[in-house]
Amino acid sequence: MPLMNSQYEAILRTYANRQAKNRRELEERLAGIQKQIPALASLEASLVSLQAEKVRSAIADNRERKCSLENEISLLQNEKKRLLEAEGYTLKDLEPSFTCPDCQDTGFIGTEKCHCFLQAEIDLLYHQSHLKEILKQENFRTFSYTWYEGADRETMKRHVMDARFFIEAFDTSFQNLLLLGEVGTGKTFLSNCIAKELMDSGHSVVYLTAFQLFQLLSRAVFGDHHGQEAGQQAYPYLFDCDLLIIDDLGTELPNSFTISQFFLCINERILRRKSTLISSNLDMEALKNTYSERTLSRIISSYTIRQLPGSDIRIRKKLQSST
Repeated sequence: MPLMNSQYEAILRTYANRQAKNRRELEERLAGIQKQIPALASLEASLVSLQAEKVRSAIADNRERKCSLENEISLLQNEKKRLLEAEGYTLKDLEPSFTCPDCQDTGFIGTEKCHCFLQAEIDLLYHQSHLKEILKQENFRTFSYTWYEGADRETMKRHVMDARFFIEAFDTSFQNLLLLGEVGTGKTFLSNCIAKELMDSGHSVVYLTAFQLFQLLSRAVFGDHHGQEAGQQAYPYLFDCDLLIIDDLGTELPNSFTISQFFLCINERILRRKSTLISSNLDMEALKNTYSERTLSRIISSYTIRQLPGSDIRIRKKLQSST
């Protein structure tokens, strides 16, 4: 899951190219504006001179002169705004434009990776795993109620509506989802619908099967040097991504390690107020018996739990296609 150095450097090059493009566009835009508004150059020079004098007066603690300069600067700024608006421009046209205003296309906010950098890493990983191709096939536009009948169809419609509410409130309300149901009832499909909507709106989403999750955590603890390093590099993805999807919980081989790591993972994300979506074929009793009452209690208190109706859709699709 963690990126290789060459992949990491490729993302950094993308940001460097983006910054260079921003600079070129700004220079071209400023040249065009100054050509259209010749008086703007001398006005800008006056503003720079006054700003410098204002700093000197502040250092000298000359409050009267500082106040006078602030008034002059305000008048010139209003004049600049007037000149620009007369030609159809705004003050923002004099500033660089960014793909990500939060980090100004550097990829970092201070020393921390920006959410857009994390998304770029995840997008690269998704591209390698072909998950984006899956999401083109499994999304709300391709979701069908054909395979649910009667009361099951109505129940599924409510669950889809809940999923849409989950997405709409994602940025304003901390939520977690637990989808339960028999094999083939649409848990993974619905998870993919949610994943695609959030990814399309710029959120970082990490999808792992339970087997992949525990294999990754196992390498971080028990692997050789390279395995431990790779596993530990995955922690930011697991704990800090906007949404972590753990699919097919219960299909892995449970033991004391997986039980403790599962609690660690969901508890850490709850503490960080990062949303998690879990799907499982197990019922609540089986979850308690497998992962401990403490873990189940944490889920019950922090997750919205939905039981998907119906039987194995994949078998019915297969049977229909063969007739």
